[in-house]
Amino acid sequence: MDRMILKNKTYDDLLDISKPTDTSNCQSEISQYYRGRNILITGSSGFLGILLIERLLRCCPDIGKMYVLMREKKGKSVDERFNELFDNVVYDRMKKEQPDFIAKVIMIEADFGEADLGLSPENRKRLLDTNIIFHMAATVRFNEILRIAVNINVRGTKQMLLFAKEMPNLEAFVYVSTAFCHCVKSFIDEKYYPPPLEADKILTLINILDDDKLENIKPTLLGEWPNTYVYSKAIAEDLVRQYSVGLPACIIRPSIVVTTLKEPISGWTNNLYGAIGIVMGTCIGLLRTLHCVPEYIADMIPADYVIANIIVAGWDIAKRKDTLLSIEETDPDVPETERTPIYNCVSSPQNPITWKRFTSLNEKYGLQIPSTKMIWYYKFTLNRYRFMNEIYVIFLHFIPAVIVDVLAFLIGRKPMLVKSYKKLDKFINVVTYFTIRQWQFRNDAVLKLWSRLNLADRKMFNFNVQDLSWKEFTVNMVFGLRLYLLKDTEDTIEQARIRYRKMKIVHYTIITIVSILLMWGILSLANFVISFFS
Repeated sequence: MDRMILKNKTYDDLLDISKPTDTSNCQSEISQYYRGRNILITGSSGFLGILLIERLLRCCPDIGKMYVLMREKKGKSVDERFNELFDNVVYDRMKKEQPDFIAKVIMIEADFGEADLGLSPENRKRLLDTNIIFHMAATVRFNEILRIAVNINVRGTKQMLLFAKEMPNLEAFVYVSTAFCHCVKSFIDEKYYPPPLEADKILTLINILDDDKLENIKPTLLGEWPNTYVYSKAIAEDLVRQYSVGLPACIIRPSIVVTTLKEPISGWTNNLYGAIGIVMGTCIGLLRTLHCVPEYIADMIPADYVIANIIVAGWDIAKRKDTLLSIEETDPDVPETERTPIYNCVSSPQNPITWKRFTSLNEKYGLQIPSTKMIWYYKFTLNRYRFMNEIYVIFLHFIPAVIVDVLAFLIGRKPMLVKSYKKLDKFINVVTYFTIRQWQFRNDAVLKLWSRLNLADRKMFNFNVQDLSWKEFTVNMVFGLRLYLLKDTEDTIEQARIRYRKMKIVHYTIITIVSILLMWGILSLANFVISFFS
């Protein structure tokens, strides 16, 4: 049956845009609410930003203006980046259903690493008619240098909150954080926790210290926090708590964001962060061991579920705006999450999956459609003990890499495998913190939010993980990674299977030869010792 799932599935299933989005149903309260509303999106060129723009334009086609903030990057102008933004398979469905959708999107040049968000006075004035802000701009690199992480994730958030207070018709401010920003705690509730350092203090340090001094004191500043990403996000959440007074605001905390399940296309991603990087490393035969406790839960959430939660939260905050703002006036002792809710967008409370099962599903379905980009036969182990994992790394990563690079050098090719493993090692060192620890999350606020949706909106904006099939997700993911990241088209599947079978023969031939040589060496050594003492 499982083989039939993959045998009968085609790339057309991922890219299926034959069924138009049903936006005519007047029962959709959310689609009705967004009608005529002006929306401001930060982080629009990021993974979630791309999906949010598409979902809003497709499911809420009558929105007013959509402002997207962009900056120059990697030598490309904002205009070039804006044009490239929509040259993406994600928007193919929109191009079919609403060919003129780009007319609603207005690009505004900005830079969250600069003072006043890098906005010109004219653009700042232009944005004052915003009704809903989705603030997703962030540097998501875990090992980002402290200055950049703080400037973008902390200072940028503070300036965005202050700017929001200038907007006379603002109805909702939705800040996207991470469920792991307080990962130093084993139980994470939908509430505010003390930050590792007050925002103004870290901003003062950034202003007065140079990069070398900042990096020298970084271990002291981070304390228990494992990296600058979660550290800066924890501080930014406290900023939202402070500066959201008088603002209709909320925080969305996604856990490990993975590929889309279905919307707008199945299995789509454009990055190798977190769990996706692990899957990709194993799929191409590069990653062969991981320090991980197999029985621990891998709290992952499909990207389209996150987007649905974000959009619904914006609607809900706007709908309850007057009630939320009156709370701070009528009852100052009420919990802060009553006026500025937090939503833990996670899967583990309702539909947990362990690292062991996740790995097993990847192996089960991924090996049925191998990639032509595979460098070696699949072999992957989860090692709960760090010492054993390091032994595996030496014998399964670095020794083979050195041998292959030496051979490559001898035949006149460029050695690349050792360099690849060094990059992989940096990635794994960051990820390991999350594979050897266990967290418990509460998502009561998310469940209550879901309960407030009518049937039409539950269908259009589904974020109920209770009914999520991890098997279906994995099938879509392995197809998607093969197509969108590895650029392997459907017609290469049989070619890749043949190549993979050859790799298997070579792999086990080498294992057999090495085992025989090792046994011969042990026996020779034993005979030598016996003859020496006889």
